[in-house]
Amino acid sequence: MVRITEELVRKKSEHNEMLIGTLEELSLHQEDIERIEHLQNWCRDLKILLLQSNLIAKIENLHKLKRLEYLNLALNNIERVENLQPLESLNKLDLTLNFIGELTSIECLTENYNLKTLILTGNPCCDYPNYREYVIGTLTQLESLDCQDVTSTQKLQAKPHLREYRAIIVQRQAVYAMQRDEQKIRFLQQKQQLEAKMSTIEDESERIKTFWDSTSENCPEIRIEMARYQKQCRNKKNTGETEKPIKKEPTLFAPCGRPYNLNKPELTFKLKDEANEYILELDVYKYLETSHLKVDVEINYIRVVVKGKIFQIALNEEVKPSAATVRRSQITGQLVITAPKLNENKLLAFKSEGKSLDECNQKAARRQRATLNGTVDIKNICNKRNRDEIPDLI
Repeated sequence: MVRITEELVRKKSEHNEMLIGTLEELSLHQEDIERIEHLQNWCRDLKILLLQSNLIAKIENLHKLKRLEYLNLALNNIERVENLQPLESLNKLDLTLNFIGELTSIECLTENYNLKTLILTGNPCCDYPNYREYVIGTLTQLESLDCQDVTSTQKLQAKPHLREYRAIIVQRQAVYAMQRDEQKIRFLQQKQQLEAKMSTIEDESERIKTFWDSTSENCPEIRIEMARYQKQCRNKKNTGETEKPIKKEPTLFAPCGRPYNLNKPELTFKLKDEANEYILELDVYKYLETSHLKVDVEINYIRVVVKGKIFQIALNEEVKPSAATVRRSQITGQLVITAPKLNENKLLAFKSEGKSLDECNQKAARRQRATLNGTVDIKNICNKRNRDEIPDLI
């Protein structure tokens, strides 16, 4: 049960600088309040009190609110009108969609001479014969009933037959009271059957769904049950929102300390193993802000965190983290990380040098071939004087 507390009242009095002693208007609607209390002692200057859409079953603890002009108790569980005589300034009373079956209880409002507007729409008493005539004849100070104007002619017509109307109303009230008692018994039986059915269901959400799918009558007890299940659903929803799912942290290292290779952001990359450095080219999203990137170069691995997702690659040789450089292309967004090696790889250096020598020789040969011009004269390869030196054949 939700109770009216000082904290709740102060929370609803922000428009009055959190001061409740001088409060003139207070709205406590849709708070699942089941009882009116404390307001007459804390807020004696109230002129407007809004308590609609709650679970209030009885009108009480309002007799000190002498300045109250408008009282809204729509959509509650009120079954009779009572304890409103001391509200001498009451001008408007809204009791829409309650369970008022005892229509004769409105006779307590005859002393509220300032009451001009009364709304009883949606109550069982509205179905009684001569309902409107009885209310108009009983409360002659009314100017509006159920959002319809009350004329002087209607008052004059209802007054002579008021005793007859009241007798009929009393009979209908007795019938309704018996129906109400039967309704309470049916509700208890249906509640027991529903609880037995729901006890066989293990899933909490399925039990709640079974409750909402079941048929029921329109009565105060059902409203209380509905409010209870709605509160459970709200609490479950709030709990689901506040409790964030626990994300499984990725394993970055083997038990022996060796770093794993990870690519959670699923980026394309290229790692170049040079003689004296590693060059990592990582194709980061082109329009991703650099503030969402975090680069960490360690002795034997390079780690890049892209919006919380980890990219990690292990290195075969140790590098110098302090000498590493990070660059990013402004056109493609590519990230280039250069990490100098701690010890130069001589084998790769030798291979690269041998490769460079071969390339130099090939380039020199191409240049030499390019300098030779003209054609070869085959006829003049051998000189004539060389022929004279050759003796004749015998």
